[in-house]
Amino acid sequence: MRIGWYINRLRSMGPAEVLHRLMEQRRRIASRRRDDGWERYPSPQLHPVLPGFRHAALAATDAQRQALAAAAQEMLQGRFSALGRTWPKREPDLLFPAELWRLDPVTGRLWPGPEAHTFDIDFRDGGELGDIKYVWEINRLQQLPPLAAHLLLSEDNRSRSAIELAIGSWHSANPPFRGIGWASGIEVALRAISLIVTLDLVRDRLDPATLRKAGEILAASAYWLPRFPSRYSSANNHLVAELAGEYLVGLALGAETEIARSALLNETHKQILADGAGAEQTPTYAAFSAELILLCAAAARQAGTPFPSAVEARLGAFANFVGWLPQKAARFGDDDEGHVLKLGDEPNYVLSVAAAIHGLLGTPGNAPEPDDFRSLFFGAPSGPAPAAHGLQTFAQGGLSVWRGAMNGRNVELTFDHGPLGYLSIAAHGHADALSLTLCIDGEPVLVDPGTWLYGSGGAWRDWFRSTPAHNTLNIEGKSQSTIAGNFNWSHKAVAALVESEPGTHWRLSARHDGYRSRFGVVHQRTLARQADGILITDQLLGGTRQSEIVFQLAAGLHADRHEDTVTVLRGDEALLAIRFPDAALDIGAGGDMPGQGGWVSLRFGTRQQAERLAWHGEVGEAGIDIHLAPIHPP
Repeated sequence: MRIGWYINRLRSMGPAEVLHRLMEQRRRIASRRRDDGWERYPSPQLHPVLPGFRHAALAATDAQRQALAAAAQEMLQGRFSALGRTWPKREPDLLFPAELWRLDPVTGRLWPGPEAHTFDIDFRDGGELGDIKYVWEINRLQQLPPLAAHLLLSEDNRSRSAIELAIGSWHSANPPFRGIGWASGIEVALRAISLIVTLDLVRDRLDPATLRKAGEILAASAYWLPRFPSRYSSANNHLVAELAGEYLVGLALGAETEIARSALLNETHKQILADGAGAEQTPTYAAFSAELILLCAAAARQAGTPFPSAVEARLGAFANFVGWLPQKAARFGDDDEGHVLKLGDEPNYVLSVAAAIHGLLGTPGNAPEPDDFRSLFFGAPSGPAPAAHGLQTFAQGGLSVWRGAMNGRNVELTFDHGPLGYLSIAAHGHADALSLTLCIDGEPVLVDPGTWLYGSGGAWRDWFRSTPAHNTLNIEGKSQSTIAGNFNWSHKAVAALVESEPGTHWRLSARHDGYRSRFGVVHQRTLARQADGILITDQLLGGTRQSEIVFQLAAGLHADRHEDTVTVLRGDEALLAIRFPDAALDIGAGGDMPGQGGWVSLRFGTRQQAERLAWHGEVGEAGIDIHLAPIHPP
């Protein structure tokens, strides 16, 4: 671990957190001496946690049964894909070798195994071993609930054998607290949840040895989670996962759950804001937290101790927030494709979670896909929700959305005026204050660039979350906020909404102070609906500076420039005209180094070239105007 990481992290901590970290280190040292070995974690009697899931799964639709069967066949043939990568294929008679649980599918290297104590492994390094995200993904055992559902519906004994082999292999290869599988609480929790759902679906189909091993994993998880919690600057979605895991494992073991339950209810109100937006400033992480809370709410209902109505209302607020987001561009900030229940790739994860919430609450909402995995357990919305139309501002979350018709096109626009992220390190936020996205007829046109990679992303990790990669103004190529690590920021821009005026000729205005200390100016952006388009006015209050204003196009689009106007096309179809104050414009895609051209990352671990428009010139108090006009379809 680089010394710089410790220094930057210490700068984000207050005295109470420093003391907490010292005490945590003492517990880790003590754990190294006494906590290894399965004999310390005998399996108690296991109790059903979500018994209703079994009954719900038995009522699966034909589309859901087919999707489960297809996913099961992939797994039974030794194929596993996640995060844009495919693991080396395994033979059906050797589905779960011990090395599988520590293999990086990108580098082909093995992370430390049971020979290493888990707290001695530097998983943040991102060096030659690769990105730990890939190794942890398969260790979450999220391939087991779909196999269990398929077994329940089909009586396919191959699925039963695969579940037993997977649990047995993981148990043998990952004794507590050895190897990489025990290094992070969120991973401990998600793996435990996968086991609980699997057992609740097919407990009666599994042999006693498998049930014992699953119980030992749950018992060791119950010991781990309350002793090494994510607190203070780390208390984001990781804490929600840990508390959800602690609560659900407690129900499974018949143990006391009130402390975890109370803490989880408290975090719900912190991490899902009153207007439904996520505090972490990323819809996908908000959906991940909401799915964890939703699963616990379902368990609480089935246990006869439902969550308070205010908590379920907060989940409903998130689902309603999602209803306003563009369906194919519901993304900004980090997205590592973390899910709780998972059936292969899910391009509409945020929408699926929102539909599941409506299903549990019995409220109207957008219908999920016919083969949606979550609706198998939570049901579908009670009916269609009214179409979101007009201007909606989410003041706490810091996002405004306009949806309407313009020049014969359906237009969806988002305008970000929220904080950088959550807590002192803003771990998953991007420096994207006052950026916008635009969809035309349901397809992305001006987009957020995405995430790319975490620990192994290097300079590209920094680029994808920098201001110059987003659809806003930057000064001299500098970000509004200062990166201080892969999941840390030092100087943080503070954004504020100035005006949100609805109506036919709506108007939005916001500003941020990210450039005040370095350049003596405040960036203010105003969006105004006009008869034929949207006028963007960028001002630097307090001075004049050489600036760059960026528009990142979606992959597959092309920019055709004629003097001061750029026409954005999909194939031969003209979609959007962007008129700049003059022709001082660069258009480029790709490049060997960050900043040479445009890139978009449509999912974790993948990236592709896409044209980036960058206007250069002086901006001051008087501001400069850029006009966006959707082009009438032919």
